[in-house]
Amino acid sequence: MAHLLGVPPDRVRHVLATREDIHPSAYAGHVRLYDRQALARVRHELAAIAARRGRQAVDNG
Repeated sequence: MAHLLGVPPDRVRHVLATREDIHPSAYAGHVRLYDRQALARVRHELAAIAARRGRQAVDNG
């Protein structure tokens, strides 16, 4: 997910740990799998954090 969004993994982990309404859609062993809606929500949250801190927003691609 971090690679797709072009951000460090720690930022994605922070969003997933602090937004209790973003849930994996499935598991593959211990790996959590997220659907497109969850990816979009993480992108939105990262953009909101960046905007509050005055950073460049996450790529919408």
